Amino acid sequence: MATPLLDRQLLERLERLTIRWHKSFRGLVGGHNTSRYAGPGQEFLDHRHFHQGDDLRAVNWRAYLRLEKLFLKMFQVEPRTPVRLLVDASLSMAASPAPGEASKFDYARRMAAALTFVGLVRHDSVLVQPFRERLEDSFLASGGRHRFGPVNDFLAALEPGGKTDYLHIARQFISTYTKPGLLLIVSDFLDDADVLRPLQHLADFGNELMLIQIWSDSERTPHLSGDVVLTDAESGADMELTLDAEACRAYTQAFDRYSGAIEHLALQSGGRYTGFSSSVPLDEAIFQALDQTGADLQRAARSA
Repeated sequence: MATPLLDRQLLERLERLTIRWHKSFRGLVGGHNTSRYAGPGQEFLDHRHFHQGDDLRAVNWRAYLRLEKLFLKMFQVEPRTPVRLLVDASLSMAASPAPGEASKFDYARRMAAALTFVGLVRHDSVLVQPFRERLEDSFLASGGRHRFGPVNDFLAALEPGGKTDYLHIARQFISTYTKPGLLLIVSDFLDDADVLRPLQHLADFGNELMLIQIWSDSERTPHLSGDVVLTDAESGADMELTLDAEACRAYTQAFDRYSGAIEHLALQSGGRYTGFSSSVPLDEAIFQALDQTGADLQRAARSA
């Protein structure tokens, strides 16, 4: 069995938090979408005449006592929203971190494990889907929190490698998963090509986006000066630069604009965004992401 990605204390905290939210309102990582179709559910919709073979448990017996006719109670169907979790396994996620700092890839795997565990506590099914240039083999996590072990083993066995191609990933995802759902993406969102347009495609096809961006401190705030050679983690290409404090500040501002554009896209399409440095303690990052999700859902519940 693989080394646990999350310790028992963190799993217990996640379980308590999920149960508390689950009692107060529907939805956390996954959720329910109401349907126009009649069937078993919780919200009463209408009556219809009883037909041979119908479930006697759904008969309105009080109406029968008054009218001596059998009527079947119909309820609004609440189908589960598909939950799919994309985990970036490209080589840029394994770029060398600062001493004492977890790699983005290890951080992303543990974040993905925590989100999947929350889904299992809610009895959601969560499809864990690694990607690089293309979608890799996936793992369907279901069956409740006691089935977390296989999820842990699947994520722990992942190895980073290859380049990122968001445009190809978006096209492959849309053709593979034709039913829209909640789409969580854990990534650094670094790609030589455009990232925003493929993400917009995913939203345009009806997917609700929850984007979790992970970066290392040195990627956002480099402390370099003089003549330096930077090597692309995925392509291996070298770039020679001359840097000073002003150039580093300008780079940080450009990085923040890029992250802001990703956040704007998520919010504009009705989704959510959160971003972390891999130097942030994992439990702090997880609970911040989940608290934001919970706050969004509480606001929705109050306005419903």
